[in-house]
Amino acid sequence: MSLTACPGTATPPSARPLLHWTEDGEARSAPWQSENGAPPPRRVVIADDTISADAAWRLACEGTALLWRGDFNNARQLLQAMGRRVVRKPGKAKPAKAAKPAPPITEAFHLHRLAQAQRARSLGMLLIPVDDGYRIPLRRAPDLAAACSEAYGAAAGPFVVSLRELLGLVGAHEWRKKGVPIPALDATIHPHYGVFSPVRGEYLDLVAQAPLPAKTLAFDIGTGTGVIAALLARRGVARVIATDQDPRALACAADNLGRLGLAHRVELLQADLFPPGRAPLVVCNPPWLPGKPSAAVEYAIYDPDSRMLRGFLAGLAAHLEPGGEGWLILSDFAEHLGLRSRAELLALFEAAGLTVIDRLDIRPRHPRAADADDPLHAARAAELTSLWRLAPR
Repeated sequence: MSLTACPGTATPPSARPLLHWTEDGEARSAPWQSENGAPPPRRVVIADDTISADAAWRLACEGTALLWRGDFNNARQLLQAMGRRVVRKPGKAKPAKAAKPAPPITEAFHLHRLAQAQRARSLGMLLIPVDDGYRIPLRRAPDLAAACSEAYGAAAGPFVVSLRELLGLVGAHEWRKKGVPIPALDATIHPHYGVFSPVRGEYLDLVAQAPLPAKTLAFDIGTGTGVIAALLARRGVARVIATDQDPRALACAADNLGRLGLAHRVELLQADLFPPGRAPLVVCNPPWLPGKPSAAVEYAIYDPDSRMLRGFLAGLAAHLEPGGEGWLILSDFAEHLGLRSRAELLALFEAAGLTVIDRLDIRPRHPRAADADDPLHAARAAELTSLWRLAPR
């Protein structure tokens, strides 16, 4: 799964909007960095170690950003404390009310997404200055130049960024160094910043098990980290052409294929969906949920109006050799959330002139599938991920 609709690189400082604030009686400004394209906050106050978490959270919820001038480690602790106030607001305790019935699952999903977006927006109001060379001019600030360079490219001047985004860069940097174990490959995949990590790798077991229609050539549509292309090559496919729209994904795939010694077997191509020509096997793992992404990383999860799914199915027959087949890897989570019905999916197959040869299923293994306190537990517990083997009628 890849960020196929996500911007490929960070916006250079010269093209970034400006964040404006007043400090020591002077009007100041700096380029504003937001990977999600969020506009710079309109209201900014200076904050340091003296501010309380309650006061910081109140300002953030009101839409006022806090430009940090204190100790870096204290800023991280403040962000954690603000996050705890998402579920525990300060103030007097209110009398207990009778429990309301749980909303229908589709409504619960939309409420869950809304709450996530509101939380992210408020926690994104704690801002950190970054000087040229990715140096952070705060006490006890760590050296984050490597993490910033991997995400943003070569340093090109100072800017201001939310601490939440900055810590996300650090987490991505660590994942890239450590890698994600892929049992089906008996190897690790190293996701780059902005490229969806295959942490939910059960679908790769399906790719490893499904019978190959041929071993001459395969197309991997939306390659992301390159994990499916690598797995096909490891299974003996002589040549794989892997496509993605996102330059970050292609760079990530090239890195992983090089690490695995498979670069000579896989050709990487920047393209929207299909490469030119036909193949006996065409594989696609599109985002599993129809919907509009609200953050850059969500482009690997949400497919607006099912654009990638529809495009893959509509063009599949024209890119298959005679006797070939397409593998669609798709979770039915959307069906359990009421976002897309099985009948609608089958109708897309029908409209594309495709027939189902077989379907391989697997249950998720991630911890949230067994978390009864999750607001979407009923849908997660029922989820199946399927590899649909499709062929032209």
